[in-house]
This record gives sequence, C-alpha cells and structure tokens, in this order.
Amino acid sequence: MSALLHIKDSYYFEVPKFLLRSHRAQRSDFPEYWVRLDDQYQDWEASRLVDGLQRSGPFKNMPSKGKLLTDYHQWRQQDKNFAKPLDRFLETDPSQAWFQQTLVLGKFARQEKGESEAVWRQRQASGRAVQKQWQAIKQEAEDVALFNQQAPAWSVEKLSQYNAQLDGKILIPQPFGKLKNNYEPEAGFCISKYMIIQLAVAAILIWLFSRLARNVRDGRPAKGKLWNLLETFLLFIRDEVARPAIGKHDADRFVPLLWTIFLFILGCNLMGLLPWVGAPTASFGVTFGLALVTFTTGLVFGSQRFGILGYWKNLVPTMGLPLLMAIPIVPMLFVIEVLGLLIKHTVLGVRLLANMVAGHLVLLALMGLAVAAAASTSWPMTAGISVVGSALFSCLELFVAFLQAYVFTFLSALFIGSAIHHH
Repeated sequence: MSALLHIKDSYYFEVPKFLLRSHRAQRSDFPEYWVRLDDQYQDWEASRLVDGLQRSGPFKNMPSKGKLLTDYHQWRQQDKNFAKPLDRFLETDPSQAWFQQTLVLGKFARQEKGESEAVWRQRQASGRAVQKQWQAIKQEAEDVALFNQQAPAWSVEKLSQYNAQLDGKILIPQPFGKLKNNYEPEAGFCISKYMIIQLAVAAILIWLFSRLARNVRDGRPAKGKLWNLLETFLLFIRDEVARPAIGKHDADRFVPLLWTIFLFILGCNLMGLLPWVGAPTASFGVTFGLALVTFTTGLVFGSQRFGILGYWKNLVPTMGLPLLMAIPIVPMLFVIEVLGLLIKHTVLGVRLLANMVAGHLVLLALMGLAVAAAASTSWPMTAGISVVGSALFSCLELFVAFLQAYVFTFLSALFIGSAIHHH
C-alpha cells in the first residue's frame, strides 16, 4: 500500500495488492503517462527533441547533440529530477541559459531606452514566434504511439517490474486531461480520487435529503432511526449554531447553507475512516474551497445589506474619534481588518486540513511501528501495541470527524453573522 494513502490526492484508488494484480502483457497496455516516465522512452523523445532543435533557425547555435544528451542524463540521475523529460531540463536548469535566453527573446522584454516602438514590437513578435516553434517541436517529438511502433519491446523483467508497481491500483480514466504521473496533472481537466469521493458524498446527501423531504412534505413527522437522526442534526445546526451566531431574525435563511457545509464536511471526514478510500478534507484545495464559500457568502449578503462600500466601511468599528485622530487611525484599522478578514478565512481552511492530516499521520506512524520492528524479536508485542493503538486512535478520529465539521460550521456562522451586522 502507498504511504500516501488517505493523505495525498491521487489519480487512482488503491486496494491491497493481492485483490487486484496487474497483468499487462505489452507496452501498449500501460497508460500513456506511464510509458512517458520510462527511461527508454525519454531517451527516444530527447533524441527527437534535439533533432527538432537542430533543424530550427533560432536554436542553431546550440551545443552538440552528444553533449546535450550527456548533460541531460547526468541531470536526470539526481533524485529531484527523476523521470523528468529533456524539455524540462532545457527550460529550468541554469546550465542551459543559451536555450532560455533564446526562448524568451523579446517576448517579455521591456522597451529599452532609446528603442523605437516598432523595434520593440518586432522583438516581441520574434519572441512569440520562437515560443510557438518550441511548442511545435515538443509536440512533434512526443509521440507515444510512434514509440510503441518503432522502439524494441520491453523485456519480460521490465514488464514484471512495472506490473508490480501497478498492483492494487485502480487507475482513473482521464478523458478530459493528460497526466504527468499518478499524482500530478500535465494538461486539461484531470479527474482525481478526491473529486470522485466528493461527488459520491454529494450524491449520498442529495439522495438522503430528497427522501427525507418527501417523508415530511405533508407536515408529517419524520419516522425511522435514520430520518430522526438526520432531523436531529438539522435542528441542532439551526438551534445551536445558526441562531446563536447569526441571530434569530437572519439565521433561518442561512441554515440550508450551514446544513450543507456541516454534512458535506462530515461525509468527507468519515470517508477517511473507510478502508482504501481517503478524506478529501486532507487536501488544501478542498478546505480552501469551503472557506471561500463562507467568505463569498459574507461578502455577498453583507454587500446586499450595507451596499458594496458600506460592507467594507462596516469592517471598521465606530469609535467616535475626533477628526484629527480618525485621519491616521481609521485607515490603519481598515487595513488591519481587511487583512484579518482574509487571514481568518484562510485559517478556517487550514484548521480543518491540519486536523484531518494530523490524524492520518499518527495512524500511519502507529501502523509503521509493526513494519519497523518486523525484523526484531519484539515484533509480536510491537504489532499488538500498534494495532490496539490504531484502533483506539480510529475511535478518536471518529470523534474528530464530527468535531471538525461542527467547528468549521460554527465559525462559518460567526463570520457570516459578523458580515451582515453592524460592528
């Protein structure tokens, strides 16, 4: 199992390896991005890329092909550059200043003193042409289908090694994007594991509350353990979170939003406790997006109540200062309050992220104790401690899943209430 399971977003789901063995028999059976990571393909692509540069006008003064490929191989051997293609080497490594200077020729240059407008525009056009030519060279050099036709077949040992790395991985199809590896997108819209989990949580909530709405549509009370549990959650958010934080007069129109935030976060948190799934709230993109919803809600409804300028003016409390004191103090307070507004919503997302990631890291460390002690005589005792500790900590994680959903919702209600009321 991957050490990043439950913590880092990825473009595959993972199950124990013995449940899903990879039996790809030839190179074309592997995903394209997997082939692009192979050193044989990268050498083939690098050779085509250098040939394309040598044929182009702007790059004629480049080093010899042999020297360039030798430098690239040495660069790729560094851990931080593992499996990176030649184009990344040319575009980022300081030793390839000749290429980088040619590539940006005139495109981002400012108009120099004494230079005419026409010459400056010509330099910019030249730079854009070089960029366009470079993109065409890269596109022509990268051709996985042609590589599969021309290059020698992978050995049985390499196929076996790559299949072992893909054991237990359910790769997510990417019809709208292109992957760089299992964890990074390269182009287009790529569908990740956390995206699918979030959609699943949203679909479950829509189904549950559509059923609940139909059950109570005619004013009938909710019946059944599940429906009473859901109604209990909703009443708690309304009576113990929204109304105390926002005020009874304004709270009810924000209750549906706060219900949704609470239950969506709770569902995502609980997903992290299921085997082989993961918690989307362990990703900053998710928690920041939720915090942005809270910020936008306060901004929109605060502006509706006080006007656009009035909303920002309302950030500074009324202190009744004399004019001479107000001139220097009020602008400083306004800057501080705006920064505080942005910081507290950022911290809202970071708080949820940190709590969810911390729990998974502790569980990972506890289970890692058994692996670390596998070769020692104390392995049975260490394994027992790690299993019992993980079970107990999972119970704590269950409590934290509910607690963090509540904390995020309560703070959201406070921030919204602050935005729509006078200070």
